[in-house]
Amino acid sequence: MKFAIVASKVSLVALLVAAVCSATDAPTVTVKGYVLDSACAFTKSLSKPISKQCAISCANAGSPLVILADDGTIYWPIADNTPSSGQNPKLLPYAGDKVTATGKVYERGGSKAIVIEKIEARTTE
Repeated sequence: MKFAIVASKVSLVALLVAAVCSATDAPTVTVKGYVLDSACAFTKSLSKPISKQCAISCANAGSPLVILADDGTIYWPIADNTPSSGQNPKLLPYAGDKVTATGKVYERGGSKAIVIEKIEARTTE
């Protein structure tokens, strides 16, 4: 009985260490694409925003902004702190614009999220 309790505690610690290590081992990636609202990215299958004002209006109405990468991948901006916070204030100055964003990328269940370390506007090419 005592062995089972010790073994379960060791297993729990090992799982916690693995979870922490996998979260901190997220790769740093540079993403290039447009900032637009998530609803348009999914429901309208846009390759770029309709307009800057449209993206700003949707964001101000509460729609989360995302980065639609040049390859079509959608990145959900997230915070890496707890309690977490929305990322629209960080992205709103770039709504409707092309950006280059660098940060840690996390994947789960087919979704990709990015903790933005640096973001800047880029000129259209």
